[in-house]
Amino acid sequence: MDTIQQHSIPSFSILLLITAMGFVDSMNSSAKELNPVTEHDRFFALKVYPLLREKCFACHGDDPEKIKGELNLTTRENMLKGGEYSKKVLVPGESNKSDLYHSVTWKNTNLEMPPKENDRLTEDQISLFETWINTGAPWPDESIQKSIREEQWPAPANNDGILVKTSGGQADIWTYRRYQPEDIWAFQTVIKPELPKTAKARNHPVDAFIDVKRKASGFKRAPLAEDHTLIRRIYFDLIGLPPKPEEFKRWTALFDESSDKTKTTEALIDALLASPHYGERWAQHWLDVARYADTGGMSNDYERSNAWRYRDYVIRSFNEDKPYDQFVVEQIAGDELADASVRNRLNLNEEEVHKIRLEGKYNEQEAEWIVATGFLRMGPWDNAMVKAPEARQMYLDDVVNAVGQTFLATTMRCVKCHDHKFDPIPTRDYYRLYSAFAGTQMAERSVPFLPEENLKGLTEGRKHVETMVAFATTEKHKLKEKQENSARAWYKEHGKPYVTESDRKDHPDEEKPPRAVGLNHVDQGQLKVREQDEWIWKRRLERYESMAQSVYNGADGKLAWNGARKLRMNKKTHTDWKPDSTILDGGSLTAPGEHVLPGVLSAIGVPVSDAPSDDPFLTTYQLEGRRLGVAEWIADPRNSLTTRAIVNRIWQHHFNKPLAGNPNNFGVKGAKPTHPQLLDWLTADFVENGWKLKRLHRLIMTSRAYRQAGSHPDINKLREKDPNNDLMAYYPPRRLTAEELRDGILRITGELNPTRGGLPVMPEMNMEVALAPRMIQFSLAPAYQPSPTPQSRNRRTIYAYRVRGLADPFLEIFNQPNPNDSCEARNTAAVSPQAFTLLNSDFMTDRSLAFAQRLKKEATSTEAQVKRAFQLTLGRQPDADELTRLTEYVKRMQSYHADIDPEPVNYPSKITRSLVEEFSGKPFEYEEILPSFASYQPDTKPADASPETRALADMCLLLLNSNEFVYLY
Repeated sequence: MDTIQQHSIPSFSILLLITAMGFVDSMNSSAKELNPVTEHDRFFALKVYPLLREKCFACHGDDPEKIKGELNLTTRENMLKGGEYSKKVLVPGESNKSDLYHSVTWKNTNLEMPPKENDRLTEDQISLFETWINTGAPWPDESIQKSIREEQWPAPANNDGILVKTSGGQADIWTYRRYQPEDIWAFQTVIKPELPKTAKARNHPVDAFIDVKRKASGFKRAPLAEDHTLIRRIYFDLIGLPPKPEEFKRWTALFDESSDKTKTTEALIDALLASPHYGERWAQHWLDVARYADTGGMSNDYERSNAWRYRDYVIRSFNEDKPYDQFVVEQIAGDELADASVRNRLNLNEEEVHKIRLEGKYNEQEAEWIVATGFLRMGPWDNAMVKAPEARQMYLDDVVNAVGQTFLATTMRCVKCHDHKFDPIPTRDYYRLYSAFAGTQMAERSVPFLPEENLKGLTEGRKHVETMVAFATTEKHKLKEKQENSARAWYKEHGKPYVTESDRKDHPDEEKPPRAVGLNHVDQGQLKVREQDEWIWKRRLERYESMAQSVYNGADGKLAWNGARKLRMNKKTHTDWKPDSTILDGGSLTAPGEHVLPGVLSAIGVPVSDAPSDDPFLTTYQLEGRRLGVAEWIADPRNSLTTRAIVNRIWQHHFNKPLAGNPNNFGVKGAKPTHPQLLDWLTADFVENGWKLKRLHRLIMTSRAYRQAGSHPDINKLREKDPNNDLMAYYPPRRLTAEELRDGILRITGELNPTRGGLPVMPEMNMEVALAPRMIQFSLAPAYQPSPTPQSRNRRTIYAYRVRGLADPFLEIFNQPNPNDSCEARNTAAVSPQAFTLLNSDFMTDRSLAFAQRLKKEATSTEAQVKRAFQLTLGRQPDADELTRLTEYVKRMQSYHADIDPEPVNYPSKITRSLVEEFSGKPFEYEEILPSFASYQPDTKPADASPETRALADMCLLLLNSNEFVYLY
């Protein structure tokens, strides 16, 4: 009987449910008959409401506590009610009287909505609002809207666009959102297109695609560049340096003699791709995106000792032509590759593997892999004054976004808080990626130096840092001794036994001396400075140890409040620990939502190689292998974002503009490709041929499009019809980058030290900037001290010490990017300070004097010196007029300088700083030593040079300021 009853009840419930459902359907049917859904209702639900939600609700309704202008647009009633600035937001049937319509047209200067220029509505979108208002502004209730939307769900494509299958959004309206295929071009599979039918057999594939678009616009292509121009272009593009005169002479002769200049071009390209300088040049492009710096930034800007090892790994990878897919995997999961190698090589369990981690006993390949994961440590981070959970979230958010921008050309930041407003990326996928990195812990790891790493200068550098540590420690101890002598006197006076500072820390205030007993406000201020300096310089000592800025997999440990000073691996491993990952509503740690497992972006449609069968976009749940699963998915040849992204970046740096306009953002809001078929052809070809970057360089640079002149017979018409040179009818001239300027000038003056790799060097920078006070927490940062000898200072710019909080003025003014953010493309704007810098900066004065000294060694007469200067700077001989004018100019300047007596430059051995002590609010001073200047070998200064040398230097300065040198055509 019990059994029958137990089965009868659910059966009866089902019957009731079926009956109820039928009743509801009947009611709905009756409701529809009474209130039939009109085309106007459909128009609102499918066209207008999604537009309101996308463009308006963020400021006008999503958050009831933060409604701007007292205007809520989420209901018709609220629209009719109006807001602070208008009571006629909506006048049904009359768009010309509705301020909603006027505001989106941007014709009412007082009401321009959305307020951001790049969020403005298109003409078609404005037309939707106009039509809706003029038809009476119908607003069906939510149930009707839902039924209208649900009717559309089964269709994979309709007039509104296509559906993209994902892991699902936070709401059905997002999950079933439609996209125009051309807007989500980057998420679609790369299919290698056929070459245009108009292309002839001998046509270069790049030119075949470019010619189709250009011809359709009625423009001819530019003539080929002169051999001299092309040689200089190729040198700077591939190695970032100008050709030496003898190299110009050799290659110019080969081009003159060649019956097939394409083959000669390829020979030049191959020669430069084989140069170690190639890796130095192209690593810089990668480091711009990866945000390389030698310090951590933020409130303390502590050094990231040994970050240089990641920089050198990138240079080596380019020089070795490492397949790009391998390059990707190593940077995201190199430590997991190393641990797997150790596990298999030595047959170890997890406890034993962790012991190897702590000791750093890796072979060369394993060490290289661990160094590669320095990529995951490149973002700015400091947990001072930040709670540990928030500091942890800051790091993981940064890593997820960095991986998205760098490898997938996809911005991830906004997906942290909500489903992507424009792209098919749900918040769930963001937190799946977040989960994949949730076990990743930062650490300075012990990793043996590699045979190919340059270790020169370790001894000399260590001595300098030890001097700075010793000074800070000695000064600190003096103050501590003064304090403790007073503490002893206090205990004696109160009849108590002396207790050390550390032991008395937790004693009640009435049972111990005052916090800074015996110290006045000057002593207290100086003590904080010395303690901070001691930490800073002790940290810098790690740069001489075999350590790497890296990561490892492990449980979250206790994070010190000053974790940026020192990050080490936990001594113990917790093999059973797994991160507990959830979607954080609004990105807030205090609002955990649905649990998620580690995974990847689902919209691309590429499964993870070993994913569970029920969800192909999840990686392993085990702690080990999460990042490797993500890395291998990113490097999957079917991953259309990855493959297109790197091809687009390589193209960008050869043509000074990418095929797809935003290399870090292939989403709906990114600029679409000018030549999508060309991008896909190059991408497919790149993958088919082993992901080899050098082959891609060669393919692009041998095209006629690359080898054409930087001017065009119809340039004025082109600038009018094609202002961005999207037709690629001529080569787009560009200014040399900051690094190319500095490195090129040093090569011309004969000062460039070609030593590769190793510890960062400290070039001389403007002394006012170098010695200027720079605030960090509790103190001032130590002054910038340049390397003591010209040879050590004058290495390539990629080896220069990069401080996030202190940019080199010369490099900054020529648009070297701030390393706090990934730089997809450098700003190339020409501004007046650049002209002043090239003419008047200390750097240029020193270089022009060094150039003049070189000329005096290599040529005797003024005419010969002018000719030699042209050869070195521009790779050609001056014409008769140039020779005459510059020779006369040097003579005039000799007369001028004969009456000038320049002041000598003196370098300080110490500097006095002034600060305000935080508790008393009183100012105090302290002394900072500058031992680098004790045995400093300065560059030649004007006071050290004769009038003849200074006059010749003025002529050198003119050439280094010429457009012919500063620009590539």
